[in-house]
Amino acid sequence: MHPYLPVGRLEDMVIDSDVSFLAELEPVAEKLLERHLGATKEWHPHTLVPWGRGRDFEEGYEWSPEESNLSAEVRSALYVNLLTEDNLPYYFRDNERMFGGSGPWGEWVRLWTAEEGRHATVIREYLTVTRAIDPVALERGRMTQMSRGEVPQPPSAADGMCYVTLQELATRISHRNTGKRIESQDRVGYDIMRRVAIDENHHFLFYRDVAQAGFERNPSEMVQALERQVVGFAMPGTGIPNFDAHSKVIADAGIYDLVNHYELILEPIVLGFWNVAALEGLSPEAEVARDNVIRYVAKVGRVAGRLKARREARDAEIGELGAEEVAARASQPA
Repeated sequence: MHPYLPVGRLEDMVIDSDVSFLAELEPVAEKLLERHLGATKEWHPHTLVPWGRGRDFEEGYEWSPEESNLSAEVRSALYVNLLTEDNLPYYFRDNERMFGGSGPWGEWVRLWTAEEGRHATVIREYLTVTRAIDPVALERGRMTQMSRGEVPQPPSAADGMCYVTLQELATRISHRNTGKRIESQDRVGYDIMRRVAIDENHHFLFYRDVAQAGFERNPSEMVQALERQVVGFAMPGTGIPNFDAHSKVIADAGIYDLVNHYELILEPIVLGFWNVAALEGLSPEAEVARDNVIRYVAKVGRVAGRLKARREARDAEIGELGAEEVAARASQPA
């Protein structure tokens, strides 16, 4: 048993309709917290950063892409990944609002926040030391992102369990795929993104399993929340400057796109692990919500299938002709 810090009464911090639901799930949250503490290992950002590659920024310094051997799509991914992590204060605010500040829920939220804080620290120090990204653009992006405070705000604990499960897994996938792209360019960057992705996976497992307990205890409320979060899902980076443009670059590179979202999240978690099609005892409203979720996932699957087929055809063409020839042909007028 871990001592819980009495930061505030749960009933003072969450909406009234969630108090009994969270209280019912509290033993599950406690067990999952214990599991998390037993599975995770302490690590230190300073041990992963290649400090020997750093040097002072002289007066009048202006960054240029030639200073980095990272590809443009990797730089876009690192920019978005870091600025997303920077918004941690707002995520903490909403998680505490949804789950409360006392008992195992409160301890989890604070532990999660502390662990997430290492991610921005290690990624920023890596990017600054290696000059992989323009430090001025990075800081201006941070100021804009955090000044806006624009983050998804699930309206209830049930919504939060569903959304954060999807979001943590999506973030893990994005970090891991970014790391894989870096591996041949900079092994240090690969190791950093792998370490961060491991953390994100542990966080995902907590939320996935506490949500599963929610489906078992209150399937109607959870399914309706799931419909809202699946259909309206957005990554927590929409306040980042030029987010849409960076997201397109990231998607085109296959670092995170609709194919990943369907094959690694919607199909295995929503349809597989949570098995929403098999839920019983749903209210009429929840039955409608369940049908909507299943139809939506099927629609995403069809679109993802077409995108994947086009990508495979493109990759095959590149393999036959070479990237330069394919790019030259694409630039020619029709």
